[in-house]
Amino acid sequence: MFVKSLHGLGKWVHHYLLPLIVIAYLLAAVCPALGLSARHCAIVETERLKLTVPMILLATLLFNAGLGASVEDLGSILQRPLTVFAGVAVNLLLPVAFLVVLRMVLRGWHDPEEAGCLLLGLAIVAAMPIAGSSTAWSQNANGNVALSLGLVLVSTLLSPITTPLILSGLGSAANDAGAFPSMSGAATGSFLLTFVVIPSAGGLLARRVAGSDAVVRLKPLLRLINALVLLFLCYSNAAVALPQVAAEPDWDFLTLVVASVFSLCVMAFASGWLLAKGLRVNGQDRRALMFGLGMNNNGSGMVLAASALVAAPWAIVPVLAYNLIQHIIAAGIRPARTKRLSVIAQPI
Repeated sequence: MFVKSLHGLGKWVHHYLLPLIVIAYLLAAVCPALGLSARHCAIVETERLKLTVPMILLATLLFNAGLGASVEDLGSILQRPLTVFAGVAVNLLLPVAFLVVLRMVLRGWHDPEEAGCLLLGLAIVAAMPIAGSSTAWSQNANGNVALSLGLVLVSTLLSPITTPLILSGLGSAANDAGAFPSMSGAATGSFLLTFVVIPSAGGLLARRVAGSDAVVRLKPLLRLINALVLLFLCYSNAAVALPQVAAEPDWDFLTLVVASVFSLCVMAFASGWLLAKGLRVNGQDRRALMFGLGMNNNGSGMVLAASALVAAPWAIVPVLAYNLIQHIIAAGIRPARTKRLSVIAQPI
């Protein structure tokens, strides 16, 4: 009875995940105290290391993502690596090109600091690896789950190198308009290695050791834990920025953020479709590429941004916006014949 109730609760939370994320954002705007306390609570703190609650929760999400991934399907990807590496390359280069153009467009914006906040926030989005949740959306849309998993794993393994490089170039562009902290050094690479790559690899190894059958039995519990952790991360990270946004709303900046984020997200999804056309792959691969290229791991992005940009909360707003909009667009392009998500919730 308990397992059945747990399964039902997990399905309910996952089915209503989008409105629950919106509720988490609203709570962060009006009642941020718990989220801010969690951010300042250090589980371990030494001269070289500080482990906060959001960092531990992020590692939990990535560990569970690895635990829920079926690596048995990856053998088929090794037979055609061009599709995977082309997808990862487009996922890295397209947002960079978009932000280069956006920087030129924003030269005429009336407030240079607002332009810098937008560019820095979108730079964080662009620098993140492909979201694990793209595998869930791909599976529900009858896409190639093995290809989705390959895109996630390759971009995640490369992230300690690619993320600092992207932030180095795009972050300097943002700093032309305002004084923001640097996020392009070794600390960012170490953060991704420690809280993204290692937990993901640990989850894959744990699945290998425990066996797929044991993971399937734990699936209802993992689904619920992931969804609840994800919602709390959204709440605690949004608590850094949204109270100030709610107290002093800057409507022209918020309009600019929504328009820019929506444009980038639509272009990212469209690039997956165009790449599939260029590579002449089948429909399953096309759907996997669309969701993979359209969705970035903004669970990691939110934790990184909220940790580094406490003094510049408006720069966190684009990350929060992309986090929500990418799932709205993914839900909108999902084929009508597919059912609601029935896989373990992945980090967003």
